[in-house]
Amino acid sequence: MKRISACLLALLLGASIVACGQPTTQPVATESAGQEKNGKVTTATNHDTGTLFINISSEPKSLDPTLNTTIDGMMLAVNTFAGLYTYDASGDIVPAIAEGEPEISEDGLTYKITMKKTKWSNGDPLTAEDFVYSWNRAILPETAVDYVSLFDVIARNEDGTLAVVATDDYTLEITLQNPCAYFMEMLAFPVFFPVHRASVEAANPAGNTPGAWTWEAGFVCNGAFQLKEWRHEESMVYEKNKNFYNADQVQLEHLEMMLNADDGVSYTAYNSGDLDFINQIPSSEMESLKANPEFHLSERLGVEFVAFNVNAPIFDGLSVEQAKKFRQAINMLIDRNYLVSNYGYKGQTIADSYVPSGMSDGNGAVFKTEYTSYFDGKKTGVAMEEEAIALLEECGYTFEEQADGTYTCSPEIHLPYIMDQGDLNRHVAESIQSDLAQVGIVMEIEEMDRNAFFERQEAGDFVFSKGTWVADFNDPINMLLQYETNCGNNVPCLGRGASMEELNWSAYDDLLTQIQQESDFQHRVELMHQAEDMLMDTYAVLPLYYDNDAYLLKSNVSGIYTTQTGNVYFMYATKK
Repeated sequence: MKRISACLLALLLGASIVACGQPTTQPVATESAGQEKNGKVTTATNHDTGTLFINISSEPKSLDPTLNTTIDGMMLAVNTFAGLYTYDASGDIVPAIAEGEPEISEDGLTYKITMKKTKWSNGDPLTAEDFVYSWNRAILPETAVDYVSLFDVIARNEDGTLAVVATDDYTLEITLQNPCAYFMEMLAFPVFFPVHRASVEAANPAGNTPGAWTWEAGFVCNGAFQLKEWRHEESMVYEKNKNFYNADQVQLEHLEMMLNADDGVSYTAYNSGDLDFINQIPSSEMESLKANPEFHLSERLGVEFVAFNVNAPIFDGLSVEQAKKFRQAINMLIDRNYLVSNYGYKGQTIADSYVPSGMSDGNGAVFKTEYTSYFDGKKTGVAMEEEAIALLEECGYTFEEQADGTYTCSPEIHLPYIMDQGDLNRHVAESIQSDLAQVGIVMEIEEMDRNAFFERQEAGDFVFSKGTWVADFNDPINMLLQYETNCGNNVPCLGRGASMEELNWSAYDDLLTQIQQESDFQHRVELMHQAEDMLMDTYAVLPLYYDNDAYLLKSNVSGIYTTQTGNVYFMYATKK
């Protein structure tokens, strides 16, 4: 098995390949990059048929499936842990640890699930009590789970614990507060996966480091692969878990991850045969790759947006309405047509709502309709300049047109913007920077690694920020819950600080609670539209485009599949 070493990464960053410390087993190229096969261009492949070489963009923030919130982390979670249900290659929910479909009561409130007799990676039996423990751990304040509100659909016992009972070692009975249209999808979501109690408690005796048990390689899991080696900020090596419930169908012996955020580096490594799979592709290469059989597009339920911290100093001295008009003006100035025309290589389409197009409404229809557009995304940019200037003038700014058609602004507006590394992120930021410069607004771009970026967002240490949300399950509530006051994913800090009373955000929180308790699914759809109306009315979140995913996969690899929720499943891959 070949190691993707720090030396290789350094060489790729230097854009040249020379001899360095010998990796463990260098793969031998079977086809050279650029060679034609059956009339189509292919790239170099390698002979290590037992190992899949993958790039992920950052050191995972957490490998605990209950605590993770990032796309890369979710990808690792679904290949390292297994829940009651999972997605198949067609995107359908199918049994994983569950023996079959649940028995659901006529009122839709009780789910009885029979489990397969499976084991943890260390050989311990995995029982229904593991789920009872794991889910109750997730709702504890000291665990600090960002997704804790997802458990609100489950009824509570008098002592505050979840109404989840192990009626025997392999039978789980779950009682819901109200019928839930998306409960099966949540059972396939990593936050509902089991964790190994003895490992969790041994690594966290003081109770203040809930994720410590996954900080180093070797932790107990129950998925297809177990982390065996972790060179922090460099690479991760996973080994097939012989105790995985479907281990007979797993042909790969290892996954090896290169941790790297540079699109150019991952692309070079892919072309040279050092990587088999990448989903970081330089935007400058996208168009030329579309005819390549190794290039794949996958639909996903996601939205790319920019967000304001509603408590940022830039809004000091402005009334609530003025602050909203300021943000609305910025929304008008962003040329979305330019973004999707020049950087929409993945089939992105202009976003004029936060809930993405194609998402189910939980009642048998699609949530977004022709009536749920909050602005004309095709006209934002230069065509709306005058309207934007008028709004900013209401905020106390004055503008003077210059001979070249641009404007100067007084007093000057300086808008600091943070973003994580990435070729496309950079292009989008520079495009918005240019749009705002037309009216004299100076947008100052600060680029950083992904973990530092997330830390800044979570701390509210920013004014203006890039944002991405890919749905965890196919229901609008997942998109809307991110802006609940206490949600860790509430990037614009709505409901916190001064904005709590000014924006009356407690009404939004109450509306979300009502949605989760609503048993009339049609009325629930109406309530979710109301919630999106409230969110969009703040102009704190400015949707840019609905996103898709693109990846490169070697021609000698098959069996990998993706879902609309952005997860990539490697466990059933085969490599020739």
